[in-house]
Formats: sequence, C-alpha cells, structure tokens
Amino acid sequence: MFKTFYPYEHVSSVFAIDYEELYRSGYRGIIFDIDNTLVHHGDDSTKEIDALFVFIKNIGLKTLLLTNNTEERVKRFLRNIDSPYICDADKPKTDGYLKAVEMLGIKKEEALFVGDQMFVDIVGANRSGIANILVDFIRQSGETKIGKKRYLEKAILKLYRKNKRFQHRLGNIVKK
Repeated sequence: MFKTFYPYEHVSSVFAIDYEELYRSGYRGIIFDIDNTLVHHGDDSTKEIDALFVFIKNIGLKTLLLTNNTEERVKRFLRNIDSPYICDADKPKTDGYLKAVEMLGIKKEEALFVGDQMFVDIVGANRSGIANILVDFIRQSGETKIGKKRYLEKAILKLYRKNKRFQHRLGNIVKK
C-alpha cells in the first residue's frame, strides 16, 4: 500500500551518496530537486554544492534540476553550476520526470532522482519508473517548525525501515 511512497534509498544528505558507485552500477544521470535537498529553501548554491556538481560531472554523470520553482529562482541557484533544468515542473506529475530523462539523453533505467519530499519527489519518481533517493530535508539550526506533511513522512519512514525488501534497492551507494 505504501510502496509508492518508499524511496529506493534513504540517506542523510546529498553528500552521503557514493556517486562513483552509482556510475559503476550503470546510472548515467542524476535529477535533483533544489530546495531542502541541495540547499535550504530559497538559498543560493554553496561552494560545497558547486564542488559537488563538478565532482559528479567529472565522474561522467549528467545532471538536471527538476523543480516546482520559478525560472528566476533556478537561474539564481545555477549561477555557478552548469546544468540543464526544468522549472514549474508540477511534481509529482510524471511529465517533468520523463522530460528530464529525455533531455539528459539517457534511458529511464540510467536515471536517478534525488529529493527531500516523499509525497512530491519520491512519489513522482516512483510513478515515472525512475529510481530515487530520499534525503533528509535541510533545516536551519534552531528551526523547529516542520509542516504536517513532514510528520506523515516520518510515520511512513518508520514503516519503510521495517519493510526490508524496499530498502537499499540501489545496492551499496551510501558513503562510508
């Protein structure tokens, strides 16, 4: 019943992913959400994120940003990053995910989506047939309020952790 919500993998952040292992496993493109996945909501990119994109590209992986944000927001984020994007994507609808795969020039089986929202990012990727990773959403230090959906996500994650057959479907892609 909950498998549409279950990610292929759940990690703490985009920095916990072994991108080299993903490449060795046959993945050729990474589709990223922006807000609360790569940076805190509304923030510009950081030096660490800029360096991560360079590292990913040097491995041979293509990148694309898929976001429900406006083009103005995406362009501001991409100031130091060279990556195609799809804005106003209307996630979790599948059209944007499938268009992203097409824009990357890869097969769906070679694509991976990384996002922070189970009900938007992961559901859309699963419905599109694209492997995915759920990252813990980025919070500012001292930030205590989270939306109602985040509490539901926590409950579903507890069920996910109990259901071993849906975990670690990407193999060993978590950095040690």
